[in-house]
Amino acid sequence: MEDLGSLWTLLVLLVIIAIFGIVSPKAFFTLTNLHDTVVYTAEVILLAIGETFVIISAGIDLSVGVILALSSVLSAEVMINLSGTRCGLTSCTYAHESFGLTIGVMAGLLSGCVVGFVNGVLVTRFKLPPFIVTLGTLGIIDGTANLITGGVAVQDVPANVQATIGFGTILGFIPVPVAVTAVFAVLAHLLLSGTRFGRYTYAIGSNAEGARLAGIDVTRYLILIYTLCGFMAAVAGIIDLVLYNNPSTVGHAQDNLNAIAAVVIGGASLFGGVGNIVGCVIGALIPAVLRNGFQIIGVQPFWQEVAVGAVLILAVYIDQRRRAALR
Repeated sequence: MEDLGSLWTLLVLLVIIAIFGIVSPKAFFTLTNLHDTVVYTAEVILLAIGETFVIISAGIDLSVGVILALSSVLSAEVMINLSGTRCGLTSCTYAHESFGLTIGVMAGLLSGCVVGFVNGVLVTRFKLPPFIVTLGTLGIIDGTANLITGGVAVQDVPANVQATIGFGTILGFIPVPVAVTAVFAVLAHLLLSGTRFGRYTYAIGSNAEGARLAGIDVTRYLILIYTLCGFMAAVAGIIDLVLYNNPSTVGHAQDNLNAIAAVVIGGASLFGGVGNIVGCVIGALIPAVLRNGFQIIGVQPFWQEVAVGAVLILAVYIDQRRRAALR
């Protein structure tokens, strides 16, 4: 049933691509446009991968967007302060750049894991609703990230971060951010579909009490799931850093909604127990292609959001009809 849902989602994506390709083939079917679309979607896919595990477990995480921002700005600040001398008026010197970059990335990833762990503990140990917990941590982490940056973009990040990773390629044509995203997508697919962790995630989302009676340590696995979601949001934050090189907390207000929309459009159920990584990747590409196509043909940005919102509502409606048919 899930494989069939992913096929339908893929069909929708192909139809959208075909329509825009017919309307504006010279602008839509170009290598530059393809490159920009997949690179732009990389962050959303990484967020959606983590969100997929949470939603399958019948939870929700509204904090992934601010975890991305926190990871990005914290990593940047650590990189700058450990790499050497900040930029002067005419030049930049970074005597310990490799050390600074390594520790900076580790600090960013660790921050995501810590926030995800805290979310999981609050949901399980304190029996608080995931919506309320992650809404609360959204505000806390957003404020923390702004305290770190003073509310402005981080400047003077070593230029090699963007030059070698953000703009770098593998095999001469695959952007590094896209390659990183693809690797995590494959690993997440294998984790969800072929391991005990994945089976337990589905079991908890389908019936948490039944899973507990079957001997599954539901508390432990939910904490791991939320920690994984935080980690994936932190990976997205590192990608944001290497792409733009001056990270800030601005511009991430819709990231959590984009991630949740990708998961739901990809066939996951907000009631838990249903979803897969292939669907979430396709679900992230559908809004991205819609926005890109509308921009090319000159549709106002406001209508772009209307279209994406309509697709999300339709996906939830289809999910409810599917659940009703299975009863």
